[in-house]
Amino acid sequence: MPAVRRDSPDGVAFTVVVTVAVVVGALLMLVILALSGAPAIMLLATALAALPVGPVVAVYLWLDRYEPEPKLLLAYALLWGAFVATIAALVVQGIGGFVVGLTDTTSLAVVAPLSEEASKGLFLFLLLWWRRAELDGVLDGLVYAGMVGVGFAFTENILYLAAAYGGTDGAGPGGVAGVSTLFVVRCVFSPFAHPLFTAFTGVGLGIAVGSRNRAVQILAPVGGYLCAVTAHALWNTSTVFGFGSFVLAYFVLMVPAFVGMVCLAVWARSRERQMLARALDDAASRGLIPATDIGWLVDLRARRVARRHARTQGGEQAARAMRDYQQAAIELGFLHHRLLRGTAPKDWQARGQGFLARIQANRPGFAFPGQVVPQR
Repeated sequence: MPAVRRDSPDGVAFTVVVTVAVVVGALLMLVILALSGAPAIMLLATALAALPVGPVVAVYLWLDRYEPEPKLLLAYALLWGAFVATIAALVVQGIGGFVVGLTDTTSLAVVAPLSEEASKGLFLFLLLWWRRAELDGVLDGLVYAGMVGVGFAFTENILYLAAAYGGTDGAGPGGVAGVSTLFVVRCVFSPFAHPLFTAFTGVGLGIAVGSRNRAVQILAPVGGYLCAVTAHALWNTSTVFGFGSFVLAYFVLMVPAFVGMVCLAVWARSRERQMLARALDDAASRGLIPATDIGWLVDLRARRVARRHARTQGGEQAARAMRDYQQAAIELGFLHHRLLRGTAPKDWQARGQGFLARIQANRPGFAFPGQVVPQR
């Protein structure tokens, strides 16, 4: 859904807090990266760490096609993971190591999962607190969690790959051989690790926003975070006991968890279509949109056909009107669903009026296939 109104105090607070945190985190991370190795090594590590980012992000964007989230918020999620979450986790783990005197094993198996999942999950909780209207259910939680996890994995992989090249990670011979081994393990076989862990928190938040039960609203996010920590801890602990333990954890824990999360995401995506159709049917019965438009809104292929038809018949102006109409109608459908369930955001009336204004302004500017262009 589009960003909340510009005069919304919650929207302003979220933007200010996240922007400041990202800028500070980026500056601190640049200092850490500059001190972590030679420029050539850091460039190599950055290039290798970036390779899985595009394909993984593309998967989450594919999941997000029914009701695309604001691009700015998705970018914020990616940047939060890359800079804020990584810096916060490094600080907490550093304090644990130098002040409390925790062993490397304890830090890896306990402190890292707790701190990293908390620092990644904090972005999701900020969304829930200040931008709750942007979260419509489990799929939105998965998408935002995935973007945060991708950003975190990118920066963490840079640090690990640079350490592997220099032989300072204590797990390999260093040089090209060390980098190659780590690249295969982290960027080829487990690029979804961090997004997968944080997905548990995202699912918890998605369940919370879709429930009218106060206990579920509180316990689901907490339970999601604890599941994320548990999965992360099991994965990290497996690396302590050698390669055999790692392989066992990969096939017994990671693969089933990944398959299960994929099935959940596909199910949630299919459910969104059914939910959108029902909500728009009800909206049409109330005269909010034409019932004949619904088929061109709930089916992704039909949406593309309609946009191509609009461009062919009326040029780029008609295509823009079609895109904006489709987006506003889809967002109205999701908002209407939440209203019918009794979980609508506080500003649902203002948001609904905004969507209806966009619908009414754009509808006369195009025609769906087989229709005549409406007259203004």
